Amino acid sequence: MRSVVSDDTQPEAENRPSAQFYRCTKDAWRMPGQYLVVMRNGTHVNQVERTTRRLSAKAAKRGYLIEILQTYSGAFRGFLVKMSSDVLHMAVKLPHVEYIEEDSSIFAQSIPWNLQRVLQNKHEAGKYSPPNDGAKVGVYLLDTSVQLTHREVEDRVMVTDFNRVPEEDGVRVHRQASQCDSHGTHIAGVISGRDSGVARGASVNSVRVLNCQGKGTVSGALAGLEYIQSSLASQPVSPVILLLPFVGGFSRTLNTACRKIVESGAVLIAAAGNYNDDACLYSPASEPEVITVGAVNFADQPLNRGTTGTNVGRCVDVFAPGDDIISASSDCPTCFTTKSGTSQAAAHVAGVAAVLLNLRPNSSSAEVLQQLRYHSVKQVINPESLPVMHRLTTPNMVVALPDPTSTLTGEDLLCRSVWSERSASPVFSTAVSRCRSTEEMLSCSSFSDNGMRAGERVEERDGQKECVAVNVNGGPGVFAVARCCTGHRAQCQMLEGPERGAGAECPPEHHLTGCSFSSSSGEASDSDRTLHGSRRTCAAKKGMMSYAFCCHTSTLECRLKEHHLNTLSQQVEVSCEDSWTLTACEALSRDAVIHGAFAMGNTCVVRTSGVDKDAAAIATCCRNHPLHGTQDH
Repeated sequence: MRSVVSDDTQPEAENRPSAQFYRCTKDAWRMPGQYLVVMRNGTHVNQVERTTRRLSAKAAKRGYLIEILQTYSGAFRGFLVKMSSDVLHMAVKLPHVEYIEEDSSIFAQSIPWNLQRVLQNKHEAGKYSPPNDGAKVGVYLLDTSVQLTHREVEDRVMVTDFNRVPEEDGVRVHRQASQCDSHGTHIAGVISGRDSGVARGASVNSVRVLNCQGKGTVSGALAGLEYIQSSLASQPVSPVILLLPFVGGFSRTLNTACRKIVESGAVLIAAAGNYNDDACLYSPASEPEVITVGAVNFADQPLNRGTTGTNVGRCVDVFAPGDDIISASSDCPTCFTTKSGTSQAAAHVAGVAAVLLNLRPNSSSAEVLQQLRYHSVKQVINPESLPVMHRLTTPNMVVALPDPTSTLTGEDLLCRSVWSERSASPVFSTAVSRCRSTEEMLSCSSFSDNGMRAGERVEERDGQKECVAVNVNGGPGVFAVARCCTGHRAQCQMLEGPERGAGAECPPEHHLTGCSFSSSSGEASDSDRTLHGSRRTCAAKKGMMSYAFCCHTSTLECRLKEHHLNTLSQQVEVSCEDSWTLTACEALSRDAVIHGAFAMGNTCVVRTSGVDKDAAAIATCCRNHPLHGTQDH
């Protein structure tokens, strides 16, 4: 009887050709150390088993251990093995092996909802294709540490030597690396991750100001900001974004530091907070020069998770996806996880801002904010989902990337409404609204829930205009609403009427962009019709002081649009056409009680009450145009 030679000692033909070896063409998707061994057609299942035993024996003789993870006998015969790449040269020489393929990652080909949400136009199925990858932009991330070996952020994040965090709470804290890196890794992935990122070419610098529990201090955040300022002074990066995905209680010092950095040319983006509260009560979310971001879910509604949910209100500038966001998990270099919150929303805005800055690197922070709002998807949030006291003041817009068909050039006039907080209720209490330092106020209006208001006036403080609304006896408090604009390329001024009852008129060669009126009697009466054309005048009624916003430039043109109230409605609206921007919104009334006129996007809204609803909304619409073909409307 012939003896049987064991599998690990059976001699092999020296001239046997090596099997082919293949690996994924996408380096980022490769999984080194894990291999599919595919047998030739006709190989029996017993031969597969003998091949696995032989490979194990050969590897062991040379000091290597391998692990057979799976065998296949259906569509093909073979097995999946986990082993060092040093064993490959033995595996390709085994009998019956047709080829060996390195394992690799596969991905569902529906774009994650959040990336699909920030895309406005129809795209190739399963492909995320922003206008650019933000490669010209540097982002400083003030967060926890980041797992640099994760495939999503590898070679995209640099960890700085800054580390200013408090000790973790509790005596027994399990400082597992994956926990300490959890938040920062996820946020970095949303900004510029290979597959989960919004701006996949942007570089990220990690500045650690949060400990393993995600907790930091105001003093630590201030030290981080100072470190970044010092780094930018020695090695300038432009354009640059600072992402602050955290909140604390209101801090005048933290807000001031953020404002100073914006003045130096940086764009600061912050989370609104996850407390179902007014974002103005928290820092840095409450700082007007910071771009503050609230979170929405898949249905474009404010994120709400029981006792937690997005902060809202006038200090929020824009909303972004923040619910079940897929990004890098620090549990392993190839792991993903979902997280929710305004930190994730702020990271989306940082990515979109990087794309915008890549298009127009010289944009100021105010211009970036105006561009974010211009490209956003508007009026998708159900106002009923917001607290009553914040429905008017919370912006109804969700951030989106520029549509490739957009004609925005960076020279366009862009405006937004900035609401004050509500004034106190005593008579003559005031509310004040201001624009950002690099914006121009082109109009000022006021609003009261019951129409009891004394109008608004315009004052200057430290060289900056203030929109001041005045409450009257019986009024619940008023709001001041400033219309703040960029891209006007104009010399603008506010002119006061010579006396009460007299109109405020713009000088020759100036354009009237808005009017304001205040009453000495303590009760507002909505003005006579604003005049454009050869006489640019804000015409006031008896006892009222008028204020005209006048701009001098050869590239600006303005005109009026008017719409009268439907008797079945208590609200009248009129919108500016595409390419025109709403700079002012006024009401014209005989007998109706006007609660106020305000801009909502590019629409002038007038709210009224009373039996005889004889009221109209008047929109001042302006735009920049080429030097040739100037017209007066």
